[in-house]
Amino acid sequence: MEPRVDVFANKITASYTRRLGTAGKVVDDSGLPAAVHELVKIRASQINGCSFCVDMHTKDAAHAGESPVRINLVAAWREATVFTEPERAALELTEVATRLADGSGISEEIWQRVRKHYNDEQIGGLIAAIATINAWNRINTIAHTPAGSYEPGQF
Repeated sequence: MEPRVDVFANKITASYTRRLGTAGKVVDDSGLPAAVHELVKIRASQINGCSFCVDMHTKDAAHAGESPVRINLVAAWREATVFTEPERAALELTEVATRLADGSGISEEIWQRVRKHYNDEQIGGLIAAIATINAWNRINTIAHTPAGSYEPGQF
């Protein structure tokens, strides 16, 4: 697959992605567990069909010590027994927030499950993580950024 645009070479997209990367760093200071952050990035990328981001975040998760079983089951998290209640709440919020155009919105039940497991700072981090990965997914799917060659720590 050939990219439509090299987002790292194009002056405008390169400038934007640098800023988006910097904006996304606030998640690191939010107290959101790193494993949850990776699960969120993987799940949103799967939903959005962003092969570049799925490649990157599954490799980053594995490099950080995440088990292959959990990585492989992210797409089927509802039926899998390997995710905690807090992780399930984050994955559920990720799904509905990523699919806002489907019209279901964020129900009060979903929000209460998130509130049960995360404090205000972590919720802020979760919201920022979902928004940021969705932006990355859109950039890379529009640009047709090819997947498969990412190495952990590359960026």
